Amino acid sequence: MEEMKVKIEIGLNLENSYVNLPKIFYDEQNPTPVDSPKLVILNNPLVKYLGLDVESLKNNEIIEMFAGNSMPEGANPIAQAYAGHQFGHFTMLGDGRAILLGEQITPKGERFDIQLKGPGRTRYSRGGDGRAALGPMLREYIISEAMHALGIPTTRSLAVVTTGESVIRENILPGAILTRIASSHIRVGTFQYAGEYCSHEELKALADYTLKRHFTDNNASENRYLFLLKEVIKRQASLIAKWMHVGFVHGVMNTDNMTISGESIDYGPCAFMDTYDPATVFSSIDRQGRYAYGNQPYIAGWNLTRFAETLLPLLDNNEDKAVEIAQSAISDFTDLYRSYWLSGMRSKLGIFNEETEDQELALELLNIMKENEADYTNTFIALTFDKLSDMELFSTDEFKSWYKKWQNRLDRQQESRDSSYELMRNSNPAVIPRNHRVEEALEAANKGDYSVLERLLDVISKPYAHLPEQKEYAILPKKNCTYRTFCGT
Repeated sequence: MEEMKVKIEIGLNLENSYVNLPKIFYDEQNPTPVDSPKLVILNNPLVKYLGLDVESLKNNEIIEMFAGNSMPEGANPIAQAYAGHQFGHFTMLGDGRAILLGEQITPKGERFDIQLKGPGRTRYSRGGDGRAALGPMLREYIISEAMHALGIPTTRSLAVVTTGESVIRENILPGAILTRIASSHIRVGTFQYAGEYCSHEELKALADYTLKRHFTDNNASENRYLFLLKEVIKRQASLIAKWMHVGFVHGVMNTDNMTISGESIDYGPCAFMDTYDPATVFSSIDRQGRYAYGNQPYIAGWNLTRFAETLLPLLDNNEDKAVEIAQSAISDFTDLYRSYWLSGMRSKLGIFNEETEDQELALELLNIMKENEADYTNTFIALTFDKLSDMELFSTDEFKSWYKKWQNRLDRQQESRDSSYELMRNSNPAVIPRNHRVEEALEAANKGDYSVLERLLDVISKPYAHLPEQKEYAILPKKNCTYRTFCGT
């Protein structure tokens, strides 16, 4: 592999522990150089968190690094191998347009992957060009940073550069490369790849590496691989509940898009729901609604079952016993998810303590919202600020009856109403990246105007601040506006 590493003084402290795994898990791969890269956006707060020099990152040498034209010292660029169930069908996959440079060790000692998306072909490209278009890369930047601001575990976006080259999709589009940051890129699909194509020892090496990377607090007295399974189940139950709390629809919950770390990843045909409806689907390719908003908890359970299957050889030497152990662990997912979801819904309704009727109270409100085609985010904001004249929903008899139950519920707890409304303000975002606002920003960016994007990013960076300037971003699109998203990230 041709060397292209350069010494860049920006505070990078790169390692690549992933290459200590057996070679079957990755392929050494340099990015393909591009003609004339230009920096579109740089995530300054993330730069500082990672321990990098903000000012240095703006010079041409650093832009060359973000474009993949040069490699920083300590980088060991690879494309990772993985497989996965895509819409229920198993297939071999891998990083077809992504290259992992290495892992940045922050001043706090934390370890984060630094990956380029769109830097050219790899062995796993399967006929693709390995490139990415500007719109999808900026879309991932917007959504991932919005998720972070909402307090949802997620991969993040460090920078986007244009390549000076075009990519051909349905149209000719400006090319771009995103620099993505993640706790790791180990996926359920990585374990599926190991289970399908690797030896027992290679599977064990992956599991041991994952435990060391993400789960160092395991109890030595417990089966360590059962501990791994239980922790992944717990993290995913919490993550999916958080998605549901803000009306987020991932769009392609394939097993290769589920991380072991519990971070949201791969923001392709994702979007945030306006009108509340569990059947909401945005993805142009999800014609059967497999990954609809309301199906996300069930799909998560399905994906985790596939993960458990890969661990069977490690859970016990006796296959029947291993299956029993795995089934017992997976059976906990539903209760875990329900507990996380209900806890979050209590917070959204200003409820501090627990009563058995709380789930029914939350579900009744959601049913009323669905029947009245109410906006998900704005309904909770109206409740938070007691503005019950803002929506038709609030004039219905069904809501008035529910409202009395809710008020009685608040009366039965020790905390004051002020405390309840403070809890609601911290649990109900004033803004989400509304679909029409995202498209507005991307359309302007494709024409070279990044001011709309920058304004949107500023507004959604403080979703719980409830600032006056955020109100215009809570305005809904025109009625009956059909919105579809497309794979591209």
